[in-house]
Parts: sequence; structure tokens; C-alpha cells
Amino acid sequence: MSTEPRSRKFTSTYISALKPGRTMCDISDPAVPGLVLRVASSGSKAWLFRFKWEGTGTRIALGKFPAVGLAEARQLAVKNREWLDRGIDPRRAVDRLGGGKREIRRPAATNASRNAEQPDPNDFATRLAATPKDSVPLPDPSDNSSVLFVAYEYIEKWFKAQRKNSKEACRMLRVDVLPKWYWRDARTITSREVIELLDTVVKRGAPVMANNLAQLLGHMFRFAIHRAIVANSPVQLLYRPGGKPRRRKRVLSEDELQSFVTNLPAICRKGKRAHVLMILLLTMQRRGELALAQWDEFDFARKRWTIPAAHTKNRREHAVPLTDWAIEELKALKKLARGSRFVLPGKPVNRPANPKLITRGVQRLLPRFLSHQIEAFTPHDLRRTGRTTLGRLGITPFAAERVLNHSKDVLQETYDLWDYFDEKRDALERLEKYLWALRIA
Repeated sequence: MSTEPRSRKFTSTYISALKPGRTMCDISDPAVPGLVLRVASSGSKAWLFRFKWEGTGTRIALGKFPAVGLAEARQLAVKNREWLDRGIDPRRAVDRLGGGKREIRRPAATNASRNAEQPDPNDFATRLAATPKDSVPLPDPSDNSSVLFVAYEYIEKWFKAQRKNSKEACRMLRVDVLPKWYWRDARTITSREVIELLDTVVKRGAPVMANNLAQLLGHMFRFAIHRAIVANSPVQLLYRPGGKPRRRKRVLSEDELQSFVTNLPAICRKGKRAHVLMILLLTMQRRGELALAQWDEFDFARKRWTIPAAHTKNRREHAVPLTDWAIEELKALKKLARGSRFVLPGKPVNRPANPKLITRGVQRLLPRFLSHQIEAFTPHDLRRTGRTTLGRLGITPFAAERVLNHSKDVLQETYDLWDYFDEKRDALERLEKYLWALRIA
């Protein structure tokens, strides 16, 4: 093999006119360091990018001429040079296909060209379907830098190690991130690509989800820096992608509350839904905590519901006093539970119901609520209504916040470990008394 010195300016005409010799010949492009045209004795021509990694010379195939033209070959070489300058081995940054083969990485100017580089998405969709929803697929044994590898490490070594519920984080990763980026080297993700990804979430009408995803990605890449997988984070946002969220202020008025507690069985018709909504109002707890609850969490004799830390938002066990009315509603649910250990059994009955079903049920019933002079609301608005009513009844903010299991400030979290159960009981019993007076008025 011979190498022709860099003397002739590369043009498409010059390259097309090159004749093969008796042996293979490599010709360097004088305009782009590392770019080489290899002319085989058979007459075929192929582009290579030559470089040194850790003192050892190597090369990457960029494609054959004329399928890959001069301009495109130069773009590819420049991109590989950029990865080298960032301390990234271009061989690790190229897109990989099944079976360990490599595919040419072309500069991704548009979303369409990025998608064209992606391996068959059906293969990954199959892997996703076979993976539990609170996890991400296991990366290949040789993989130590892909976005999939980062996501797997993040879920297994942060979320699960911290005993946090990883289901929502995995849902965001599985829906919006991994299908697009799982095959990408995490070190090659750019800030612009992060913005474009978040823009797609905003455009589908989910600005709050875009904000949550931005926060998740930022934390995931900081974790990757901590784990020495990447040197820098591509999440460099100055503003929330979905804008500043509007805080809901929906609270049922006294007239609406009176109609609610009086007409709820007639509105819901199915007794189960009426019991669920009444329990949410009487206990002021979150829909997910009730949907995931098991009967062994309830002690009717002591009038106490102990919500395990795994089910609470702040991952702290929470003791909720139960009033007589709440116990009555719970016992009605137990008769409807078909022997399931869950308060709200799903399908099959050995699994809990999806908390979103509570919200969807309310949405379907909104016209009936409106016919009873109750404007549109969500199950979470009942929690806010209960908290506002406690304030109206003169319950101290401290006691009311303990009912909601809201976090205390840092010093209180550290030194005040009392559960204030008696204060919470007094607050909820006064709420029950107020609601019962509305019902019989």
C-alpha cells in the first residue's frame, strides 16, 4: 500500500478521475486533518478518518465514494475531530447496530436525519415491553457510556438505592427519552438536542410534564458526572421549558360542599366511587395513598391508618386518625373489595388499582356534579378544600400541615420527631363535625 503526499487539492472531479494502481493507495485530504481517501486496486474508493487514541494509531471507516461525497466526508471527519478534542474516543461515539456492527454517523442537522441513524426501534420496543415498568432495560455488558447505560445506573443506583419509587421516573424515560436516545453515547448529547426533546413534550400539550422531564434529565446527567460517565451535563436550561406552572386554587365553596356530602351517592350511583371520594375528603390524603393502600394498614379499633413510607410523597411513614364517618366508608369499601388485600383492587384483584382511575372517574361525572351546582374539580382539589376548611375552623396551620404530611423545615425534620397524632385527630374530627352539619342542614 502506498500513500500519496498531500499536494493536490481535493475536488469531486479530481476524486472521480483517480485511477487505481497495482496496490491500494491512501491519499490524505490537505484541507481536513485525518481525512483519507483509500483507492483500492479494484478501483473502489472509501473514506477513512485516521487518529491516535492513547498513543495508538487507528482509523474509522466513513463510507464509500461516491455514496458519501467529499463535503459529507469532511463533515464526518470534523465531527470525529471534535469528539477527540472533547476527550471522547470516536469509536465509542459512533452509532451501533445489532451484532456489534458500526454505522456511519452523519452530522445530525435535523430531527429526520437523527432518526435515520437510529437502530431498528422495534427491537428496543420489545425490550421495553419485557422490562418491569419501574425499571429500564439492562444495557449490553460492553456498554458503559450510552444513554441507556446512564439511565440504568441512575434508576438502580440512585432511585432504588435511595428507596424511592422509580415508576414515574422510568415512565418519563421510557416514553420520551430512551426510544430516541438509548443507543446514543451520553457524552455526545448536546444542549440543543435536550431543548428539542423538551419542545416536543410541550407541543403535545404537556408543559408541566416538560418541566418535570427537564428536572429529571438535569439530575440524571449530574448523577452521570458523579459516576464519571460524562464530563459535563447537556442540560443547561435557564428557563422552564413549559413555562411557570399555574398553581391550582380550586376549593369547593360551602354551598358546593353541602351539595357534595348530600348528593354524592346519587351523583356517583356506583357506591364504590362515592366511598372513595368521601374518604379522600374526610382524611385529606392523596389519591395514590388510598389506591395503593392495603387493609393491614388500617386499625379500626384504634381508629388509625398507617400509610407506609413507600406510599407517601416525602417517603415518611404517616399516621392518619380515622373518624367514625371515615371508618364507615372504609368498611363499605371492604365489602366491595372481593376479598382482595387492597382497599381498591385492580384487575386482577391481587393488584392495586391505578390512582389515575380515580381522577378519570371524577372527570366522567363532572356533568352530574354540575347539575347539583358543583363546578369542575379534581380529586386533589378535595385535599385543598379540606385544608382550607381546617383554616376556616380555626385549626392552627401547624396541625393542619401535619394532617397533610407536608415536610417540616430542616431543623424540625432533624429534631422534632413527634407525630402530633392527637392534634391531627382533633383537626379531622372537627372537619367531620362540620361536614356532617352541612349534610343534615
